Amino acid sequence: MSLPQAAPDARLDRIEVVVGDITDLPDDLGVDTVVNAANEPLAGGAGVDGAIHRAAGHDELLGYNRTHHPEGCKTGLVKVSPAFGLEAKGIKHILHTVGPVWSGQRDTGVPGAPGDDTAKLGYTLEDTLLASCYTNVLKAAEQLESEAVAIPAVSTGVYGFPKPRAAKIALGHVLGHFQQRPAPAFPKRVVFVCFSDADAEVYRQAIDTRDAWMFTQRRG
Repeated sequence: MSLPQAAPDARLDRIEVVVGDITDLPDDLGVDTVVNAANEPLAGGAGVDGAIHRAAGHDELLGYNRTHHPEGCKTGLVKVSPAFGLEAKGIKHILHTVGPVWSGQRDTGVPGAPGDDTAKLGYTLEDTLLASCYTNVLKAAEQLESEAVAIPAVSTGVYGFPKPRAAKIALGHVLGHFQQRPAPAFPKRVVFVCFSDADAEVYRQAIDTRDAWMFTQRRG
């Protein structure tokens, strides 16, 4: 006797995992909003931040942020700017979010919870701050009526956030958003943009094993 097959997860139809340059994605992805892994002063930097500033036009983007967001952006929050030079590629908005620096030492005050990568998902302060980034990005994309938003692996570069842990936080919040807002709600799609094939595989593994770790997280 064969076991019943699990129903397809329609939310996954709204998720893409790609390897590439977030400022130069294929047109068929339909991306109209990109997320910048920014620093708190919104001054531009290395990695994705530098690439987005160069593609948009560093002086224009920096000038806009200094005028409209002189306070910068606190960790876990989001600030919105026009796309400037990226408009030629169909991008309408840039969402700047500041991810946490992974310390591996702090926790949220849960009794007995370690503050390093052995902690259950959601138990460290950095987990909470990174989750806030994704929550606020998705809210902003919804308000902007974004068709498709491209998101890099926030905090996993020089900020040192463990990549598998970050991917689960990102995927969990996107799936939760889609669960509460079925298609055709905005954003209609999320594109996770990875630096390498190895990074993309981390996201694919998180997708393939989601039932196990999301169930554990709920029970934890």
